[in-house]
Amino acid sequence: MKKITVLGAGIMGHGVAQLFAQAGYNVWIQARRKSSLEKAEELITNSLKIVVEKEMITQDKMDQTLTNIHYTTDLHEAIQDTDFILESIPEVLETKLDTYEIIESVVSEKTIIASNTSTFPLKDLTQRAKHPERFIITHYFNPPQIVPIVEIARFEKTDENVVKTTYNLMKEIGKSPVVLKKEITGFIVNRVQVAFLRECFHLIEQGVCTAEDIDIAVKGSMGFKWAFCGPMESQDLAGLQTTQAMVHNIEQDLSNTREVPVFLKDMVEKGEYGIRSNKGFYEYDDNGAKAIFTRDDNFLELLKLIQDKEAKKKETASAAK
Repeated sequence: MKKITVLGAGIMGHGVAQLFAQAGYNVWIQARRKSSLEKAEELITNSLKIVVEKEMITQDKMDQTLTNIHYTTDLHEAIQDTDFILESIPEVLETKLDTYEIIESVVSEKTIIASNTSTFPLKDLTQRAKHPERFIITHYFNPPQIVPIVEIARFEKTDENVVKTTYNLMKEIGKSPVVLKKEITGFIVNRVQVAFLRECFHLIEQGVCTAEDIDIAVKGSMGFKWAFCGPMESQDLAGLQTTQAMVHNIEQDLSNTREVPVFLKDMVEKGEYGIRSNKGFYEYDDNGAKAIFTRDDNFLELLKLIQDKEAKKKETASAAK
């Protein structure tokens, strides 16, 4: 691939563009407003400075990465002669469909069109497509330049080579991709997350614990373990007979509600949105600036540890040959 295009310069768009550029690709970021592009450039530069400070890349690598990124408000300029497009524009179906029509009128039939949507299935996204077989979903998680997972979703019309190429590209930019065997609402992570949150909310509603109690408990248990030993592997290590007994004893008492909890609705109605309003489950005085910095700093330290362990594993395997 010689050129990659990212449509949308928001939180997800600029982060993914950074990854492609770090991998050496010629990247074009397109947004409707010049101010959005200027903000994206500032965020990418600041993000790379932090990575350099942590000695995860060199200054030369940062400089080359920035050179690899081009910014434009012209959609045609961004997609002309491109090989791979990541669409990360607002979750408005009609806007996406109109954008795809323009894309398909310009690009080669071989160009892959990926969406970062977490809302719409490919059947909806391709309803006006000339070549639905080239469409695929690559679902990243915030901040995308740090969090490793990318969920890849296909549907019955997606070409197998498109899946393979997309998977290999994700691996090349340092992600940990998972290809879903079939499309399903929420993919993997958000389905597990919502099921988990349902029980967290239930515990709060029942007066068992506070939101802070849950955070402490999870960070000191599952959060501590799962970065290196996922939930399924953890059950193998614990013993599946133990898992069976635990599930049998507890599952009947778990929440199975299909309703959003009343207290959460009340919080939103009162304007308690989280960092945006300086109040959610916690209170803030800077719209979450310190919390986000601390989160990303910790994420980078964990990512660095994971990358170092992978590098040592490869060195050991290479030396053994």
